[in-house]
Amino acid sequence: MASNNTVSSGLAKPTRTLLLSGDDVEKKRDEILNYFHQTWDLYESLFDCLSEERAYFTKAISLRHPLIFYFGHTATFYINKLMAAGLIEERVDSDIEAMLAIGVDEMSWDDLDTSHYSWPSLAELRDYRGKVRQRVTDLIKQIPLTLPLNWESPAWVILMGIEHERIHLETSSVLMRQLPVEWLTPQPHWPACQRARNDRTAAPENSLVSLPESTVSLGKTDDTYGWDNEYGRLECRVNAFKASKMLVSNAEFYAFIQAGGYQNPQWWDEEGQGWLTFSNAEMPTFWVGAVSKPAGLKLRLMTEEVAMPWDWPAEVNQLEASAFCRWKADDTGKSIQLPTEAEWYVLREQVEGDQPNWAQAPGNVNLEWWASSCPVDRFAQGDFYDIVGNVWQWTTTPISGFEGFKIHPLYDDFSTPTFDGKHAIIKGGSWISTGNEALKSARYAFRRHFFQHAGFRYVVSTHQEKLTVNPYETDLLVSQYLDFQYGPHYFNVDNYARALVDIAEQVVEKRGSALDIGCATGRASFELARTFDKVTGMDYSARFIDVALSLVRGEERRYLMPEEGELVEYCQASLQAIGITPEQAARVNFVQGDACNLKPQQEAYDLVLASNLIDRLREPERFLRDITTRIAKGGVLMISSPYTWLEEFTPKENWIGGVRENGEALTSYQALQRLLTAEFSEVQPPADIPFVIRETARKHQHTVAQLTVWRKR
Repeated sequence: MASNNTVSSGLAKPTRTLLLSGDDVEKKRDEILNYFHQTWDLYESLFDCLSEERAYFTKAISLRHPLIFYFGHTATFYINKLMAAGLIEERVDSDIEAMLAIGVDEMSWDDLDTSHYSWPSLAELRDYRGKVRQRVTDLIKQIPLTLPLNWESPAWVILMGIEHERIHLETSSVLMRQLPVEWLTPQPHWPACQRARNDRTAAPENSLVSLPESTVSLGKTDDTYGWDNEYGRLECRVNAFKASKMLVSNAEFYAFIQAGGYQNPQWWDEEGQGWLTFSNAEMPTFWVGAVSKPAGLKLRLMTEEVAMPWDWPAEVNQLEASAFCRWKADDTGKSIQLPTEAEWYVLREQVEGDQPNWAQAPGNVNLEWWASSCPVDRFAQGDFYDIVGNVWQWTTTPISGFEGFKIHPLYDDFSTPTFDGKHAIIKGGSWISTGNEALKSARYAFRRHFFQHAGFRYVVSTHQEKLTVNPYETDLLVSQYLDFQYGPHYFNVDNYARALVDIAEQVVEKRGSALDIGCATGRASFELARTFDKVTGMDYSARFIDVALSLVRGEERRYLMPEEGELVEYCQASLQAIGITPEQAARVNFVQGDACNLKPQQEAYDLVLASNLIDRLREPERFLRDITTRIAKGGVLMISSPYTWLEEFTPKENWIGGVRENGEALTSYQALQRLLTAEFSEVQPPADIPFVIRETARKHQHTVAQLTVWRKR
């Protein structure tokens, strides 16, 4: 590439993350509307780089959906969250909003998604996106606003959608980078940096800079939108350490390759060796050519391949970065490793200000410079380069919540599925990190095999370079359900899931396929798999589905149960303990889904079990109507519920029972008879099924659910 110090004028005008405070409500409304439109237009402009329709419908990698999903997904997110918040009452297109609601979060490099989908056409999604844009625009213009904005504000849901789309701006660009290059066309409004050293010997030499012992405070304090894992506080005392002045360049990383780094198992931990065996990697994934012929190597950018820019940062996953550090530690005799999150914060003190108040970004971030990486010595920040920007920087820190962490009720699966000790935090942002991603307080984490626009710098430090799996589940609700479904019996009350399945086995004649909807952590699904050929366990909460999937993999789930005060009991759950074999567990497919917005499907179930679900749905009558079409002739619907109707979950006008109708009491059972009699025959009289949920050692919920059983004619 030719040297060029100027910035292309093609990039979109940089945006600034909105402040939550202010003294002019209508001005803030205009800011939100402009931010929404800027984000929407920016996201759509990214897809200008796709030059043919195959690029939309072909998977870039087997672990992810094709880009057509992500083109529509960010729009469906607005509608699904606005519906959940009760801010809108009608969907734009329920089929699209079901199909494009949930993406694929690979938990391992070999989690191949072999499902087949009938995706909407590109024209359909463009039309859909136009309708959603107008719907959200209209909503922004009329929602009530009070300042400062907070979690309870209707505007928070809009900001959530905006920042979610900015995340997918980045992740979609990574997928584009993994498509065949001939399917993309460089665009003037997405210009790659033209400044590079194509001679490997001309790349800058890295060095170490000393930093004194210090104390840093982690936790969001700025006046901008944040994800739930950013809030809370953590004070960290950081020992003195040294950090590399620059990010590791392609040239510096090549020395590791030359030394046989990808072939020597000494530098790779167990997970890294497994990934190497699976991937057969011998160089970074975005390098093109023969590693033995460095002069001919190229680098794959988002839309093109260029001669290897040896002075740009090496973009690798965390496993590769860690292996490099072990090799360099052995080569130098120094304790070289990746930094912790706290150590990155020490570095971050050398960068003044933050994205909302920058006159111009101090590094290659926020799309203010190029649509690619750039030389590692281009942006000096204090004594270092690229503390912020260019590429994300891997750390050794597994993400978890700070003290005071709370789950946002409208996005309960944003953070907690990553609190497993297996997701490493990335810091600093990349060239395409905008919005919340470009803030100091941003906290994102990925599995160690994951590819992002991510590289690394190394440190000489006394901290332990090791990711450890969190030994005990600390999410109280998840722990409570694990105990409810897999824990001991209390007060001689039988296990609820087992009791329901016992009845199912008595009344269901054909044992083909079953659906356990509202499955939570999956006990009933596993029990059904003893006698059914195929079982689907579905729940709205990804936190529950993640637990169930880990049990399928044979993992033992440890969890904490409160005893009294700050005292806890250490418990564990496993399929082996309840007598479920690996063969039986393999019959269960766990999926995340919305019972009030089920995806279209061809399969009809022989059994649908809906336990403790009907009174927790926003539209229970719609669920009953939709689920009826998914039950085979002669199939059984089992509904078990204590009928604890609450407006917190179901608007009162949608309660099907527990109300007075024309002055007369209407019970939920009577309502079910009314709603189901046309299609079903009642198999047996209603039965009371008790269950006990432990809260503490001396406090339990003792509940009696009513079970009704219906056979489809």
